[in-house]
Amino acid sequence: MAMGSHEEPEGSSALPLVRLNHVSFQCASVEASVDFYQRVLGFKLVKRPASLDFEGAWLHRYGMGIHLLQRGSDSESNDPPLPAARPAAINPKGNHISFQVIIGNINSTGYYYKITALVSPLLTRCAFAGAMQCTDMGLMKARLRDMKLDFVAARVRDGETVVEQLFFHDPDGNMIEICDCEKLPVIPLADAAAELPNLFGD
Repeated sequence: MAMGSHEEPEGSSALPLVRLNHVSFQCASVEASVDFYQRVLGFKLVKRPASLDFEGAWLHRYGMGIHLLQRGSDSESNDPPLPAARPAAINPKGNHISFQVIIGNINSTGYYYKITALVSPLLTRCAFAGAMQCTDMGLMKARLRDMKLDFVAARVRDGETVVEQLFFHDPDGNMIEICDCEKLPVIPLADAAAELPNLFGD
C-alpha cells in the first residue's frame, strides 16, 4: 500500500493501544536530570522495579513517565559515564517532547480558577500585574526566566488560530516544548485532503 493511502489493510483492526506511557533518556548525571524534571516541570519520583540493576530513576506526572538511565552504569558495560553533549543552539525543528499547558483566566475577584502545579508559584505575579486574562504560557515564560533557563519562543498559525510554543533543553540537551497546542483541532488527513497540498509527491 502506498504511503499516504487511506485504505485499511485487509483484515486489519485497531491496535490495543491507549496512550503514551513514558519516554526514556540516558543522562550524564541522573541526579542533575531528576532535579531538573522535578524543579522545572513538576515531575515526582516513583519506585523503579527491583530487578533493574543499573543506576537510574523513574519520574511520573501528567499521565506519563520519564525514565532516566545513568550513562555507563549498565552492568554489562565497563565504560565510564559519557559527558553530556549539549546542542550548540535551541532548534525548534529538532526532536523533542511536548507538554500542553492549561489555559485559564483570572476572574473578577483576582483568583485564578484554572491552575496547575507547574505554574502556580507565579500566579501572584500575574494577579498583581492587573491582568484579567493570563495564559499559562506567559507564566511559563516567567518561570523559565526566573530559573535562568535559555529558551526560544515560537508561534504556529492556522487561519485565526495562533499556538504559542516555548523550547528549551534539559541538562543533557534533550529538547522540551511547552505549548498550547490544544487550540488546534486534530483533523485526519482523509477529512482534510481537499485543503492539503500533495504531501507525498504521488
